[in-house]
Amino acid sequence: MLEDVQNRRDHRRLPIDEVGITGIRYPVAVPDREHGKQDTIADVTMSVDLSPELKGTHMSRFVEILSGAAAEVTPVTLPVMLGILRERLAARRARLEFRFPYFLCRAAPVTGESALMDYQCWLSGELDDSGVRLTLGVRVPVTSVCPCSKAISDYGAHNQRAYITIRACLEFGEDGQPAPVWADDLIGIAEAAASCPVYPLLKRPDERHVTMRAYDHPAFVEDMVRAAAGELAAHEQIGSFSVEAASEESIHNHSAFARIVSQQQRDEYTRTAGQ
Repeated sequence: MLEDVQNRRDHRRLPIDEVGITGIRYPVAVPDREHGKQDTIADVTMSVDLSPELKGTHMSRFVEILSGAAAEVTPVTLPVMLGILRERLAARRARLEFRFPYFLCRAAPVTGESALMDYQCWLSGELDDSGVRLTLGVRVPVTSVCPCSKAISDYGAHNQRAYITIRACLEFGEDGQPAPVWADDLIGIAEAAASCPVYPLLKRPDERHVTMRAYDHPAFVEDMVRAAAGELAAHEQIGSFSVEAASEESIHNHSAFARIVSQQQRDEYTRTAGQ
């Protein structure tokens, strides 16, 4: 028999909040509103807490669990994986995060020419004695035109690539199942809050259209987060949320950003910080 060194006692008696593996890539299928599911590649982080008396956790078990349970990653399957992780590692708390590119077919606004566009998305979950919490996130590229630049310039206005990041905590129904919130929903909210969406393929008539549309809809980062937060707050199937807009400024050597965190999310941050 080979000694299981991880099970040795640790004299420092310090609990560890999270220990596990990160940076592992794995093929998964994720929910797709139009096609049911979409095959992609996820960057995975898996962790548990560690009791103060234990020297280490069993890292190989994380990969075993991933290999056995991660064919499809959805708000329904993630709680099951969390339960297996918590049980196999004898932990009080378990956490999973899958970050993946999510592809949508986008049609140009005038010509209708279409191509695939990728969005960075993630689905994460945490399980402890109080229950399971699931978060769906997206990072969406958009165009923003500066309202101040437009107002004070004789002609033109500076514009830039911006990114809107949304983290939405999913609500659970009376049947215990998570609400059906799609990445597509969050992407649409982000794009509607900006001066103009970003497209993968534009012909000259499309380029003319998006340039003028952006100019007609100037938006500070403050405007974008407020517009997105209003839509998220009105979404019946989303609980707490956070939304951030960041513009990679074209005339400054810095970026501008704004963030709104819903009250429920603030309460969760406070609860977690106090543990």
